[in-house]
Amino acid sequence: MLQQTQVDRVVPRFESFVRRFQGFEDLARATEDEVLGAWSGLGYYRRARHLHRLAQGVVTRRDGLPRTAAELVELPGIGPYTAAAVASLAFGEMVPVLDGNVMRVGARVQAMASDPRSAEARQRLEAWILGLMEGQSPGEINEALMELGATVCSPADPTCDACPLAGGCAARELGRQREFPTPRKRRTQESVRWVAACLIDQDGSWLLRKVDEGPVLRGLWLPPLAELDDGDDPASLADRLLPFQWMSEAEVAPPVRHTITHRKIDVIPVRAVASSAELPSGDWRWVDPEDPGIPTSSLLQKLVKSVGNL
Repeated sequence: MLQQTQVDRVVPRFESFVRRFQGFEDLARATEDEVLGAWSGLGYYRRARHLHRLAQGVVTRRDGLPRTAAELVELPGIGPYTAAAVASLAFGEMVPVLDGNVMRVGARVQAMASDPRSAEARQRLEAWILGLMEGQSPGEINEALMELGATVCSPADPTCDACPLAGGCAARELGRQREFPTPRKRRTQESVRWVAACLIDQDGSWLLRKVDEGPVLRGLWLPPLAELDDGDDPASLADRLLPFQWMSEAEVAPPVRHTITHRKIDVIPVRAVASSAELPSGDWRWVDPEDPGIPTSSLLQKLVKSVGNL
């Protein structure tokens, strides 16, 4: 859950998730919709699907969860960072954890001019960390380096006087702490425009459809969405997205901004009132947007708020 998500958002979701699924067996028995529902609001739902598949795989293993980074990395959704963290912190394996904070500490201590994410630099960083682990608890060393980077060896204003590694830090000796590590080239952000067909019945329920195509939001329940091309009329496109001809009272609401990884999405809500609450065939549901009870996205609440301003 902490991958690409801030701690303050994760804590309440984590606590409710582990109350709902108290072990791999509980998680493995759950449906994907139940897992996504418990994850709802955290975003990056591919992580939840991987965790679900991981649990299903672990319960079939005679030895349960693997104990080494080399084995853990073979599980769904587990990359080198998570594998090393679990193996060292939970099982005491002597394996370095390389997150952004640790890379920054190591790059400054060694005054590394190369990108710390390059293969050559990672090898140097791993060798340095393994040296620190000699005769120590691997998990404690990894945890200490992550905490050091988060609280002392900060990106813009490191407090070197409080750093236990200051005496051997090459960047500090050169007086060039802020120059390391080498800045990373940022990925270009893609801007797209969508329309959302927001059909609402007389009781305030919204008609949602399960997203089953496209690279993002797959498996979540949202109003029908489509990309807007230049010259497209939002109301006309929304009309074509709905299973009924109920767009006579359509109103275009203020656009909302939704960002997913490198995509910056401007979504234009088109609100229409349904003449009845008939349910179309297929993956459609009428839901209370304040308590949907199915896996959805924070985009839904943004749309609800925008439509409420009409």
